[in-house]
Parts: sequence; structure tokens; C-alpha cells
Amino acid sequence: MTITRNLATWDRAARFVLGALLIVLALTGTIGAWGYLGVILVGTAFLNFCPLYRIVGFKTCTDC
Repeated sequence: MTITRNLATWDRAARFVLGALLIVLALTGTIGAWGYLGVILVGTAFLNFCPLYRIVGFKTCTDC
């Protein structure tokens, strides 16, 4: 299985911001430990690939 790009720039930015926000909220104790799931969002933003999108056959980028 090769990792092929399936995220648009706006999708990557949204994932990074939401993931970072969840991590910060978890670190400050505002939300529970589930906030550390934001690591997954940040990771997929950096990889430019979402495995769930691959499974369901969805892409947000138009040039990939």
C-alpha cells in the first residue's frame, strides 16, 4: 500500500488547527484524555493522507 495524497490544503489546515486545539485543551485539563486524539489529526495533516478517506474512497484534493 502506498501513501498517496488525498487531502486538500484547506483540509490539512483544518485538521492541523482542530488537532492542535484538542491537544492544548487536553494538556490544560479543560477536556479529558480523549483530546489527545488530536495527535491523529495533526499526523494526517503532516502526512497529507487520511487512511479513512482511502477506505471509503473519498478525496478532498482536486489534483491528485
